[in-house]
Amino acid sequence: MRRRFEAEDPSNHDRWLVSYSDLLTVLFALFVVLFASSYRDNQVVKKLSQAIHIGFQQLGAFQGEKVADNAAASNLPAQAPSGLQPVAVPASPESAVKGPLPPASAVDFAALQRQLEAAMSTEIRKHEVVMSVTPEGFVVSLKDLGFFNSGQAVLLPGAAGKIRRIATVLEQHGLELRVEGHSDDRPIHTPQFRSNWELSTARAMTVLMLLVDDSGVDPRRVSVAGYGQFRPVADNATAEGRQQNRRVDLVVVATSAAAPAAR
Repeated sequence: MRRRFEAEDPSNHDRWLVSYSDLLTVLFALFVVLFASSYRDNQVVKKLSQAIHIGFQQLGAFQGEKVADNAAASNLPAQAPSGLQPVAVPASPESAVKGPLPPASAVDFAALQRQLEAAMSTEIRKHEVVMSVTPEGFVVSLKDLGFFNSGQAVLLPGAAGKIRRIATVLEQHGLELRVEGHSDDRPIHTPQFRSNWELSTARAMTVLMLLVDDSGVDPRRVSVAGYGQFRPVADNATAEGRQQNRRVDLVVVATSAAAPAAR
C-alpha cells in the first residue's frame, strides 16, 4: 500500500500571549478605577468609568450590551453584563449633605446696610466697622483696632461676637462673600509671618473660619484672599492712613439689585 503522509500544523507557542494581554488589560482597568476612586470629585470618577467602559466595548468585552447615553449624566448605574453586579461610586460628603448650590439672592443693599447699622451701631461709632460701596460690591471693613493686635492674626477678646453679629445679618440673604485681608506698607518679619502677604492672608483666614465653623455661613458661598499692602484705601504716609489700611474686608459680591450710594 501506498502510505500517505499528512503534514502536521506547526504548534502555536504564542497563544498564551492572548490570555496574558487580557489579564494586563483587566489589571490596568482595575488600577485606574482604584486611582480614580481616591478622588472626591465624582465628575472625574464618572468620566473615567465611562471612558473605560467605552474602551472595553471597542475591544468587544461587552458585546450584546448597550449602555444608555444618559446614564452618567443622570448619575444612574449603567446596565451591567450578565453575571456582573454594577459598582456604585459613593458621593462626596459635601454633595450628600448640602445638595446643589441654590442661586444667590438679589439683595437690596440699602436695606442690608440699615440692618448692619442697627446690629453694629457701637462698632460703627467707634470706627471699628466701616461700610462702603465699591464697583465689586458692598464692603464691610473690619479695622484691626477692634479685631487684631498689631502684627498678629488672633482675634481680640470680644471680636468673635462682633463678627457673628455681622454674619447673622449676611447669612439671612444667602450672599456670595469674599473675605479679603489687607495691611499697611510697614515691613514685617516675625517667627509667624515673613511678610504682609502672610499676615493679611492669615487674618482673612481667621475671619473666614469663624464665619464657616461658628456662624453657619455656607462654605460654598465664601472665598478668601490676601492682598498685603497693595490695595490701600488711605495714604500710608500717616499713622491714621496706615490704620485705615490694616483691615479685613467682607465683600458682598454685587448682584442685580441696585446698590446704595456710598456713605
